[in-house]
Amino acid sequence: MTAAASQALLATFEAAAAVAGKAEAAVRKRAETEIAAAERERALAYRRLNLMRTLARAVATAESEEAAVGRGLAAIRAELGWETDSDTRTETLRRLAPLVRATFAGLAPAADREAPGPDVPGTLADFESWYERTYGRSFWALFEQEIVELPLVER
Repeated sequence: MTAAASQALLATFEAAAAVAGKAEAAVRKRAETEIAAAERERALAYRRLNLMRTLARAVATAESEEAAVGRGLAAIRAELGWETDSDTRTETLRRLAPLVRATFAGLAPAADREAPGPDVPGTLADFESWYERTYGRSFWALFEQEIVELPLVER
């Protein structure tokens, strides 16, 4: 076998190896993208679950829808650490009130309802869409606020 024939043969295998390497890299990139998307969806699902747990606990023993809304919104304020009001916070809580009402109605025994239960997931999805359209970011970003620890100062 001549040197030229040897080089040609090896070049064929080198090209095939390069193509295989690029194909593997593309698969890895797609997999990383899919995993990142799945991680985001999982995180959002657990944030929704945690919010709904908070709401369910807050409104479970309410005697009326009005009391449920007050308790539910107070629980959300506490969850977000909102101790003061702003126009944005007031509007956000106003838009969350239908979710609290739906949660309260959804917790009522089926025998006490005249119609099928409310669409709580749909109500939450509507709120999420409104929030993102209005403020240009996900509602769930509010739960990612880093709490700054202040140093302990002794006197």
